Amino acid sequence: MTERWPRHDMSFLNGVRQRRMRRTGWLRDMVRETVLTPHDFIWPLFVIEGQNEKTAIRTMPGVERMSVDLLVAAAKDAAAEGIPALALFPNTPGHLRNEDATEAYNPDNLMCQAMRAIKQAVPEIGLIADVALDEYSSDGQDGLVRDGEILNDETVNVMVRSAIVQARAGADIIAPSDMMDGRVAAIRQALDAEGFSHVAIMSYSAKFASAYYGPFREAVGSGDRLKGDKRTYQLDFANSDEALREVAQDIEEGADMVMVKPGMPYLDMVRRVRDTFDVPVFAYQVSGEYAMIRFAADAGAIAGEAAMMESLMGFKRAGASGVLTYFALEAARLLNA
Repeated sequence: MTERWPRHDMSFLNGVRQRRMRRTGWLRDMVRETVLTPHDFIWPLFVIEGQNEKTAIRTMPGVERMSVDLLVAAAKDAAAEGIPALALFPNTPGHLRNEDATEAYNPDNLMCQAMRAIKQAVPEIGLIADVALDEYSSDGQDGLVRDGEILNDETVNVMVRSAIVQARAGADIIAPSDMMDGRVAAIRQALDAEGFSHVAIMSYSAKFASAYYGPFREAVGSGDRLKGDKRTYQLDFANSDEALREVAQDIEEGADMVMVKPGMPYLDMVRRVRDTFDVPVFAYQVSGEYAMIRFAADAGAIAGEAAMMESLMGFKRAGASGVLTYFALEAARLLNA
């Protein structure tokens, strides 16, 4: 009986069949181009006042603000799973916030308390201290505000004072996240002058004005306080060449590592930075990205674990040296299982 449809001539393949290398799990593992391990993760954590206190973050299911003692326990969990570093963010109480953000350089602020406690209990884990004023200001801006204007140089002066108290409290890496001009050079000079030449700088060099930061602002208590927006200092998300100029300037000023933030909508920037500059580049899978995956998984729209791991592999494939992610502990446990 003659076939109704003739078979297509496949002779052009000349024996080449790409699917051969995907036929079995062990073969796919053997030729995998990108590898993801717990050492690729940095775990962002939020600290609050109190003892044995934790509070849920409405827009970030599964993520909690924790008092210092619980943060120490979390640090032990992270170290046990091979996560190399934590990125700390304080939720400063309202009565300690003001327009001058003076709590930022209080040597006994929440950030410093947490770092001292973690360093004493888990000395082997790295601590990354965020330096920006939105966690301490009464207006939610990353810089000092006068007559509606974000002041650059005055903000940098406060940031320098903040970085010094953080270094004294045990910070291994200072991470300025504000996008003010000249802050990397000022912080590097001050750290060296104070005997902290060993403390590295991870600069938020390509930080875009993004809609994906909303849950984070709730987590640190700056969202409801925010007056205006941050577009006069954070990058326009339409611009990539401008972002490269920012990265180049920060490296010239002394940044040891740079960051692209947010992550997934900006994987092109991760690749451009990695291809252009010979420094480690990190990506931040920000709160909005985390929330989208978590809410979609909770709704049954996607497979949560699979989407989590696929997103993290995407950062590494794009060229990231590592990823700041709220999934860090969950993903590390999955990889270690």
